[in-house]
Amino acid sequence: AVRDTARMASDEKMKAIDPTLPVQEFTSQSEQISQRFAQERLFARAYAAFGALAVLLACIGLFGLMSYNGARRTTEIGVRMALGAQRGAVVAMVMGESMRLVGIGVAVGIATALWAGRYVKAVLYGLPPYDPPTIAAAVGLIAVVSALACCLPARRAAKVDPMEALRQQ
Repeated sequence: AVRDTARMASDEKMKAIDPTLPVQEFTSQSEQISQRFAQERLFARAYAAFGALAVLLACIGLFGLMSYNGARRTTEIGVRMALGAQRGAVVAMVMGESMRLVGIGVAVGIATALWAGRYVKAVLYGLPPYDPPTIAAAVGLIAVVSALACCLPARRAAKVDPMEALRQQ
């Protein structure tokens, strides 16, 4: 209401100076700048939403892949348990192998992101193409999701009775 009153007062002042001026709308410079960048803000929000969706889909896919990788080794884990391996050692072995694969994937992903950052630098106004906190957050999220996805099936398989696992084979 205050803004509309100020706008009407400004319009009246402009008409008092020269009534022949075709003033249709009088806005401040900050309002004009805000209106000018409204579309860019909308695009930025859309890009952020699509980026978050991509990260969510990547985490779901990674979780499924790592869970499958751990679950398909149930028989192997049962054989190791029947031969006397300790549960903790078996879980650590499965986790280590899976996290090694994740580490290779993260290294390739970071290298690709740094390489691609050179090409998107021109469209990033005021933002660095190499943002260490964002990269660290992505790597941390991938590591946590991968660790959970590997740990749960490995622990479940380590609790399987060795004789039952041998019978499945």
